[in-house]
Amino acid sequence: MPTTLTRTLKLPSLVLFGLAYLTPIIVLGIFGIIAETTGGAAPAAYLVALVAMLFTAHSYGRMAVAYPVAGSAYTYVRRSIDPRVGFLVGWAVLLDYLFLPMVIWLIGGSYLSAQFPGIPIGVWIVGFIVITTLLNILGIKVADKANYVLMAFQLLVLVFFVALAIGSVVSANGTGGLASGQPFFNDTASFATISAGAAIAAYSFLGFDAVTTLTEETINPRRTVPRAIMLVALIGGGIFVAVSYVTQLVHPGGVFEDAASAASSIALQIGGQLFGAVFLAGLVVAQFASGLAAQASASRLLYAMGRDSVLPKAVFGRLSEKFHTPVANLVVTGIVGLIAIFLDEATSTSFINFGAFTAFTLVNASVVFHYVRQRRAGQQLNPVSYVVVPVIGALICAYLLSRLDSNAITLGVSWLVLGVLVLALITRGFKASPPEMTATEKATVEAAA
Repeated sequence: MPTTLTRTLKLPSLVLFGLAYLTPIIVLGIFGIIAETTGGAAPAAYLVALVAMLFTAHSYGRMAVAYPVAGSAYTYVRRSIDPRVGFLVGWAVLLDYLFLPMVIWLIGGSYLSAQFPGIPIGVWIVGFIVITTLLNILGIKVADKANYVLMAFQLLVLVFFVALAIGSVVSANGTGGLASGQPFFNDTASFATISAGAAIAAYSFLGFDAVTTLTEETINPRRTVPRAIMLVALIGGGIFVAVSYVTQLVHPGGVFEDAASAASSIALQIGGQLFGAVFLAGLVVAQFASGLAAQASASRLLYAMGRDSVLPKAVFGRLSEKFHTPVANLVVTGIVGLIAIFLDEATSTSFINFGAFTAFTLVNASVVFHYVRQRRAGQQLNPVSYVVVPVIGALICAYLLSRLDSNAITLGVSWLVLGVLVLALITRGFKASPPEMTATEKATVEAAA
């Protein structure tokens, strides 16, 4: 009998992994950029982005019910639209899944390198990769327990930041200063600036869909995964709106000496040198927790594609008999992460956005295709849930995709062209469908679901 993923995860663990992937403290890492873009209305941008992401989260939930197996967007589009389109979505989303851990490790290394300039950034990046990979190889349960500790510290730093921010506002303006509409709309903000800020803020939500890659390790996935997806989006969005609101109260407007490090300056302002150091520690811990979840998800996507023989099955479609984890895939993602040593943050982040919004758009479309197929088969589904909501989600995501800078679009299109060439090779000139799971493997997965 083939080695399979082990079902051990419940709703709290899935939500925790999703939140770790989102990295809630990232709201402070990019606060200055969004506040500057919106003209001092950062929480309004996050509120708009939250509404937009909930449409797509709903679609992921519908697909998780229909197809409770690992693979996320790749699996959903492959089964509901077409295997070839599914391959290209999987290929595009590799930009997100493979390079996001690299970006996370790069940012964490950058924080530490700035604090300890005598140590090369490569040392920090390698340290992140080695520890994270070992934890993920040992199994999802070990990584799960580590995530509880890491997320607890990250959230503790956020709580202290919010508390100190509230204290600063009350000290300066009294309790009445806590209730203000200025952070949502003011003289320097407009619909155009808030929309532009929302396009940036939406990047903070990347990863709410990551829990779908752990479907085959989840207990009762048809019920648990859709709930986890919505909870991750709602909780993450709630944190983003609340934290950006109090931070905007401390520093009204969108003018900063250095927008990229605005939150660090605000942390020093409200808490002094000691809290400034704790804040730095929180950012680094957050990057580690996020990298743990990002690498786990990337390895599961590679496993799903390897199991289907779309990627070499002997390498990517195998699990360790001892640990029941895709060890080779975890090592591959770690090797890819080493590229961070040679890149800067701006260049590396441009890789991930194209794949993410391409996947979001087509997952929304796959819900509509699923509705049509089920209707032809005689099954009636709710047209609002399976047509109206996903169409709105697809339009929003397509718009966000169009808002990416030219470098991201150029890199993304180039990657897709390479994917088309690979697809042509494995389908003998598009004459055959990409390989699928064998009947035995399908039966094993479906019986476990």
